[in-house]
Amino acid sequence: MVMVVQVGLLGEVTVHVDGQAVELGPARQRCVLAALAVDAPRLVPVDSLVERVWGARTPRRGRETLHSYISRLRQALSGVGALEVVSRSGGYALLSAQPGQVVDLHQFHELRGRARADDAQAAALLTEALALWRGEALTGLTGDWVETERERLRRERWNTECDLTDRLLDSTGDEDLVARLSARVTAQPLDERVAGQYLLALHRAGQSADALAYYQRLRQRLVRELGTDPGAPLQELHQRILTADPALAAAPATAPSVPSVVPRQLPAPPTPFVGRGEELDRLDAILRQAGEATLAIGALSGAGGFGKTWLALHWAHRHAGEFPDGQLFVDLRGFSPDEQPMPPAVAVRGFLDALGVDASRLPADTHAQAALFRSLVADKRMLVILDNAADADQAGPLLPGGAECAVIVTSRNQLTGLITGHGARNVRLDVLTADEAHAVLARRLGSARLDADPAVTDEVIAQCAGFPLALSLVAGHAHTRPDLPLAAIAAELRELDLGMLDDDTAGLSAVLSWSYRALKPGQATVFSLLGVAPGPDIGLSAAAALTGLSPHETRKAVLALEQASLVKQDSRGRLRMHDLIRRYAADTAKGLPGGALDAALRRLADFYLHTAYAGERLIGPHRPAIQLSDPEPGVRPQDLPDAESAFAWFDTEHPNLLAAQHAAMQHGRHQTVWQLAWTLSTFHARRGHSHDEVMVWQAGLAAGERLDSPAVHTLTRRLLGGALAGVGRFDEAIESVHQALALAELHHDHVNQVRSHRTLAWAWGRSGDDRKALEHATRALDLHRELQDPIEETYALCIVACYAAQLGEHDRAYEDCRLALDRCREHNLREGEASVLDTLGYLDHRTGHHRRAIRNYRESLARYRELGDMFVVAENLEKLGHPHAALGEDDDARTVWRAALSLYEDQRRDAEAERLRQRIDALGK
Repeated sequence: MVMVVQVGLLGEVTVHVDGQAVELGPARQRCVLAALAVDAPRLVPVDSLVERVWGARTPRRGRETLHSYISRLRQALSGVGALEVVSRSGGYALLSAQPGQVVDLHQFHELRGRARADDAQAAALLTEALALWRGEALTGLTGDWVETERERLRRERWNTECDLTDRLLDSTGDEDLVARLSARVTAQPLDERVAGQYLLALHRAGQSADALAYYQRLRQRLVRELGTDPGAPLQELHQRILTADPALAAAPATAPSVPSVVPRQLPAPPTPFVGRGEELDRLDAILRQAGEATLAIGALSGAGGFGKTWLALHWAHRHAGEFPDGQLFVDLRGFSPDEQPMPPAVAVRGFLDALGVDASRLPADTHAQAALFRSLVADKRMLVILDNAADADQAGPLLPGGAECAVIVTSRNQLTGLITGHGARNVRLDVLTADEAHAVLARRLGSARLDADPAVTDEVIAQCAGFPLALSLVAGHAHTRPDLPLAAIAAELRELDLGMLDDDTAGLSAVLSWSYRALKPGQATVFSLLGVAPGPDIGLSAAAALTGLSPHETRKAVLALEQASLVKQDSRGRLRMHDLIRRYAADTAKGLPGGALDAALRRLADFYLHTAYAGERLIGPHRPAIQLSDPEPGVRPQDLPDAESAFAWFDTEHPNLLAAQHAAMQHGRHQTVWQLAWTLSTFHARRGHSHDEVMVWQAGLAAGERLDSPAVHTLTRRLLGGALAGVGRFDEAIESVHQALALAELHHDHVNQVRSHRTLAWAWGRSGDDRKALEHATRALDLHRELQDPIEETYALCIVACYAAQLGEHDRAYEDCRLALDRCREHNLREGEASVLDTLGYLDHRTGHHRRAIRNYRESLARYRELGDMFVVAENLEKLGHPHAALGEDDDARTVWRAALSLYEDQRRDAEAERLRQRIDALGK
C-alpha cells in the first residue's frame, strides 16, 4: 500500500499521513516546518531559517534553539518514511520521495503553471488549484516572515481566482458568474481588474445597460476617493461595450499552439564504441515501454570513468529516429569538482529555450516553468538524456509529462528515488571485460599492433583496470606515437604510484598520472589551468587569457591535449574535460609556481568582464556606463563587431559568466563580482533570464557591501530591486529600491537618487500601480532637470509621457510627448523617438484623432524596424490596426493585423496571436 503524505500550508500548517494528523508540537516548531516546506526540496540556510522563525526578535541562542526544533521535528516525522529533514552544508532541507505531490503549496504552483500552458484545461486546473486552500495560509503561526508570506500567498490566491474568472468568461456555461462577480466587486470596490470582469460578464449576459451604469458609478467613486479616472484598460472596455464591439462575444478556449521547434541536442556519438551488449539490450527493453501507461526511464549508474555517458549517447544516436519530436540533452554537472550541481530550474529553462518558447511566454515562477515544460512535451515522442545527475531530486523535475517519451539518466549514485517513485529501470555498469577492453584498443590502434605482443597488450589492459576512460587515454597516447612499442607504454605504467585517487579508481589514477607525465612542460601547465577554469567549458580566446599564451600557442597546446584524449574540442571550438580528468588537472594546478594560479584566474576573470562589458555597450549603447580598471597584462578581450555577435557571445558564455562571478566571489574580488552583474543586465532582460538576474545581483549586493563605496552599495541595492520586480517579488523589490534611495539621499548622490526613482517607477508600473509609477517617474524627471543631463532627462520624459497616457491624463501626456520627441531627435535617441511616437499614436487613437494615430504608429514602426526590435514591431502593428478599424478601413486593419499575427506566431506569443485572430475574424471577410 502506498503511503499518502500531505504537508499543508494553505490553511493550518499540518502533516497528514493517510488522512491521520501528525503531532508537530508548538507554533515555533510548526513555523520551522513551514519555512522549510515553502522552499522544499531546496536548501534553506540556517540564518534564513532563524530570520523566518523569529525575525528581529531572535533570542540570544537562536541557532541552538533552531537545532532543537529541527531535532524534535525529525522525531515527529520519524514515522513518515516519505518525508525527512536533512542537514546539508550551511542549512536544512525538507525532502520527500515526491515533493511536488506532498506540499500543497507546490501543488498549487504546479497547477497554475499547467493552466498557463494549456488553455483547454485551464479552468479545470485553476479550479483544482483553488480547491487546495482550506482558509488563510499558515493559519496558527505569527511573525514578520509569516505575515509577509501570508500576504504574498493571499495575493496569489486572489490572482488565481481572477485568472479562473478570465477563463470562465471565455465560455458560456457558467450562469452564476455574474452573481459571484457582483459579490467580488462589493468586497473589492476599487479593484479595476475585477471591475472589468464584472462589466464583461454583464455585457455577455445581455445586461449591457447595467454594465455601463456600473462603470459610471465606479468612475465617480474613483474620482471622489482617489482623484483619478479609471485606468486605460477599463476605459477601453467601456468604449467597446458602448460601441457593441463584436470581438467581445464569448469564444470557447482553445489549446495553445505548441512550438514547432524540433530540438536535436545530442552531442556527437562517441567513437569507437564496442561491447556493452547486455546493457544495450536492457536499454532497448526500457524503450519498448515508451507509449505504454508509464514513462520509460532508464537509470544508468556506475563509478566515474565507467563510460555511462559513452553508453547513453551511443544508444541515443542508435535510436534517435524513433523520437521524431526531438532529443534533449543536459549535463547536470552533479560531480563537477569546482561547481555545485546545476539547479533543476536552470535545466528546465534550457529545455524551454530549446523548445522555442519565447522569453515573453515564460512564467516567472520556477515551478510553473517546470509545469510548462511537462505540458509542452506531454503528447510528444521525445528522448531526454539527463547526464551526470547528482541524485533523484535533481532529475525528478526534469521528467517529461507524458508516457510517449523516454528518459536516460546517468549518475554515479544509485537513483533510488527514480526507481521507487517513478518506476525507473536500473542499469548498473561495471568495468569492461578483458575482451571488450581489447576491442576498444583494437579499434583505435589496429589489431596488428596489439597482436605483435599479446602478453604486453594484456598487461596494458590490466593496468587500465577495465575503465573505458583509462583505455581512451592510453589509446590516444599510443595513437599519437605510432612508433612507440606497447612494451614501452606498459613499462611506464608499471612504474607509477597507483594510490593517487580512491582505491576503486587506482587504475584510472595511474593512467592519468602517466598521461600527465608524458606532456611537455608548457602543455602540462595548460592542462592544469584548464582544470581550474570556472564554468562547464571554455573557448579558445578565454583559454588564451587563462594561460597567458598567444592564441597560436594556445591552439598548439590544446591540440596536443586533444590528441592525448585529455580534452575534447567540439565543432565550435569549445573545450571540455571529463570531470575525473578535470579533478586530476585541478589537483596538479596546486603544484604551479607561487602566484601563477591566482594570476591565471585574474586574467580569465578580466577576459570575461571586459568582453562582457564591450558586448553590453553594443546591445545597450545608451545605458549610463561604469568605469572598469585596465585588464591584467596579456588579456585580449574577444572582438565583438556588432550587437548580433555580442548576443551570440553572451548566449554561449552565459553559464561561464555566472561561474566566473561565483569564483570571483569566492576569491574576494568584490569589484569584479558587481561589475560582472552589471554587464549581464541588458542580456538578461532581452533573453528573459529574470531569475539569473536576481541571483547575480544578490551576489553583487553582497560584494558591494564589502567595498568602501557608498555609490556602489547604492547601485547594487537599486539594481537588485529592479531584478526582484522582474520576477514579481514587488514588496521586496520596492523595499530594496527605497533603501537604495535612502542611501543616495544620505550621501547626496543625486545620480543614484534619480535612477532609484526611475526604478521605482518601473517596479510600481510592473505591479499594476500606474499612479505611483507616474509619481516616481515625475520625480525622476525633476531630478534629471536639476542635474542638467539632457540624455537621461529625455528618457525620463518618455517614461512620464507613457504613464500619463495610460492614466488618461491626455493633455499632460501630449505636452510631454512633444517635448520628448524634439529632445530625442536633437540627441539622435532612436529608441526614445520610437517610444514617444508609439505613445503619441496611443493618445491620438484614444482621443479620436485616428488619422494622426496612423501616421505616428507608422513612424514608430519605421524606427523600431531600424533598431531590429521585431518584438515591439509586432505590438505596434497590432496597435496600428485599431485606428484603421475605427475609421472603417477594414481592409487596412486586416492587412496590418495579419502582419502582426505572422510575427506573433514566429515569436510563439500564443496569447497575443489568439487575441488577434479573434479581432481579424470579427472584421469578417
